[in-house]
Amino acid sequence: MATAISANKAELLAIADAVAREKLIDKGIVIEAMEDAIQRAARARYGAENDIRAKLDPNTGDLRLWRVVEVVEQVDDYFKQVDLKGAQKLKKDAALGDYIVDPLPPIEFGRIAAQAAKQVIFQKVRDAERERQYEEFKDRAGEIITGVVKRVEFGHVVVDLGRAEGVIRRDQQIPREVVRVGDRVRSLILNVRRENRGPQIFLSRAHPDFMRKLFAQEVPEIYDGIIEIKAAARDPGSRAKIGVISHDGSIDPVGACVGMKGSRVQAVVQEMQGEKIDIIPWSEDTATFVVNALQPANVARVVIDEEEERIEVVVPDDQLSLAIGRRGQNVRLASQLTGKGIDILTEQDASEKRQKEFVERSSMFEKELDVDETLAQLLVAEGFGALEEVAYVEQDELASIEGFDEELAVELQSRAAEALERREEANREERRSLGVEDDLAEMPYLTEAMLVTLGKAGIKTLDDLADLATDELVQKKRPEPRRRNDNASQRPENKGGVLAEYGLSDEQGNEIIMAARAHWFEDEDTADNKADAPAEEDAVADSDQ
Repeated sequence: MATAISANKAELLAIADAVAREKLIDKGIVIEAMEDAIQRAARARYGAENDIRAKLDPNTGDLRLWRVVEVVEQVDDYFKQVDLKGAQKLKKDAALGDYIVDPLPPIEFGRIAAQAAKQVIFQKVRDAERERQYEEFKDRAGEIITGVVKRVEFGHVVVDLGRAEGVIRRDQQIPREVVRVGDRVRSLILNVRRENRGPQIFLSRAHPDFMRKLFAQEVPEIYDGIIEIKAAARDPGSRAKIGVISHDGSIDPVGACVGMKGSRVQAVVQEMQGEKIDIIPWSEDTATFVVNALQPANVARVVIDEEEERIEVVVPDDQLSLAIGRRGQNVRLASQLTGKGIDILTEQDASEKRQKEFVERSSMFEKELDVDETLAQLLVAEGFGALEEVAYVEQDELASIEGFDEELAVELQSRAAEALERREEANREERRSLGVEDDLAEMPYLTEAMLVTLGKAGIKTLDDLADLATDELVQKKRPEPRRRNDNASQRPENKGGVLAEYGLSDEQGNEIIMAARAHWFEDEDTADNKADAPAEEDAVADSDQ
């Protein structure tokens, strides 16, 4: 490239063409890089203070070099300015304020100047190449691409994509998969980022979307949109589950994905290094989908807790290990597939749990409502689990229970309301003993029980509450799927917001925090009014005089 500076016209254009074709960039960018290199070399020759321009004709190869100077009455900068008399020697009709061109003779490049010019051209071309790579790949995230393994660095695989390089980081590779330099690999374009060292193209073979795209390539019905993969979960290199649905009643989605003698699914399995794939019919009914997702285990009963976003699944005793899977794999994948936490219980466990809840609720009603054991058990058997349910249910519904009448319903609701008031008063006393200010009790949606929880978390003033973000206050807990005999200390802990257990929505949490912040704006208004007051007093004093 150093010889390009001193080459003849034809050689300059030939070099520009060759570089443009090799780097897949516009020839004009290479010409511009050459012009910039020549300008820098000329400034080094004639002085960096000069405003020197170079122009290389892309058609003929002619090179022009000139200096731009401004016509002024009095010269302050002899490098960029000229007086009127000197300007008229260069251009007869020159006038004050004009910018005129002072042609310069061609320069001979020495070794150092040529090397500097070479570096300028390389840098310009490299920047243009990086920009071209970014523009080419930035909108291709989510596509599958094939490349050749170029090298392996610290466990990360660098892949030659033809016009760029991508990297499969260690955590995005299929475990125990061995790749060698020169191997052809297919991967998913996970992300494309613009960085100082050039565009970084991150690839993945472990992402669930890699499996989705492979099925779309092997199953024409998925590519055409007749069959849709609604959910996917993977334990890379070991096992995966996908939930599929058909938008054409005459086509079986599972059969279409499996293919004749398993040909379609086997093609995907081979690409994913033998990863076993469970193809499951997707259903809008959560309980049905959970039952399908836990295959091959048989499920006896499903109980859905909408508030906690958890699902309790009861299985026969002999199906427990099958439902959980080796190292919890089956239940974990089913949880990822459904997007909800799943608890696996045997029928015996479920019976013991129901019995325990029945006894606890009966004892609570017996104590709080001051009723006998039989009546308390009857309330629980009818589905009542909390004092609020008894206090605020329609009176007719309570009176319609066998053995109850309207008078008993009125009495039970009255006792439930009194019990709630006693509980509220106890919480109020505890809240005050914790030092929680009364101002917090005026915030919307907050009960005394919630204020006690806030106090135990160290939130005792309006400022403490106002400093919280919405998710810190009300974000729901999202625990990992657990199973019987699971060690809770080994599970990732996600405590959620301070008031997560109370089921407040994000909108309610935001309203609480904004109400707590209201006094900040009131304080600002008061400060502004005080600042204005002296000026008003001075005005009154002036008018009196």
